[in-house]
Amino acid sequence: MKITLDLTKLVETGKLTSAEAERLRALGAHETGALGINILIGFGVVAVAAGALALVPTPFTAIVLGIMMFASGFALTLKKSEQWDLLAQVCIVVGALMFAGGILAFNKGSLASMMMVTATFAGAALLARSSLLMAGAVLALASCFGAKAGYWHASYALAIYEPTLTVVVFGALAWVAYLVSRNLPSDFERLAIIASRTSVFLVNFGFWIGSLWGDRMIMIRSMMATDPNAVASSIKSLVIGPWTFVIAWAVALIAVAVWGVKANRRWVVNVAAVFGGIHFYTQWFEKLGPNPMTFFIGGILMLVFALGLWQFNKKMTSA
Repeated sequence: MKITLDLTKLVETGKLTSAEAERLRALGAHETGALGINILIGFGVVAVAAGALALVPTPFTAIVLGIMMFASGFALTLKKSEQWDLLAQVCIVVGALMFAGGILAFNKGSLASMMMVTATFAGAALLARSSLLMAGAVLALASCFGAKAGYWHASYALAIYEPTLTVVVFGALAWVAYLVSRNLPSDFERLAIIASRTSVFLVNFGFWIGSLWGDRMIMIRSMMATDPNAVASSIKSLVIGPWTFVIAWAVALIAVAVWGVKANRRWVVNVAAVFGGIHFYTQWFEKLGPNPMTFFIGGILMLVFALGLWQFNKKMTSA
């Protein structure tokens, strides 16, 4: 268990003696030195791997280097030495990322490769206790349903081609991961919570995309159709309209916020509030358009909304 203490303030308020503060400071200096060594070695390992990959830039090289780094990190993990714990995590995380990149490049981003990456990230996350890889596993699973993200000069893009499936699948995953987290040790509880929270974001993104463009349910219709030409000819027809997502998203946000208040889950309430604001502004400007009056009224409403959220957080902090 790691605890952050302000030693100077504790000494000034009389909660620690100077001698006790010096003892804790000395222990902290030892840990800081070990951390620095781990970081330097970690950078060295990453640099060597990146250099080798640059010299032989093939998917097979990335896969082999990834396996080697992952195995090295796993071996350090088995020693259960806190001194090398950070280096072990660096090796496992970087190894998993390199392996995943090699698999995707080798199989050209196929569904099978995305499923393999999902399994790799999930397994590596459990071994390394890595929140980053657990979030990556959930995002990789979303890619199996066609979710994509992109960037070009000063522009970002998010694409979710199956809003309904995204909402249903990751809504269920968020709830199951939360329930499972309540019966796990602290390290695994944290990973389950990360999986749940990442799923919550994907659910809201699914609602967001659906509220703008609706859902043609391409994947489900393709799986159920016997004639591929029939699917291609009806690909432009909506199955679920945008207004269904607009209403369902608002109801879901309110329900989740109410549950978060009752369950004392401040993160849930804040996320519901943030996406509530995104939902409000999206529909506000989508329907009324950008003009001085909509900006003025929308700004006032958002300030009132933010003030209420600030009061809630203040109450929760003081409780």
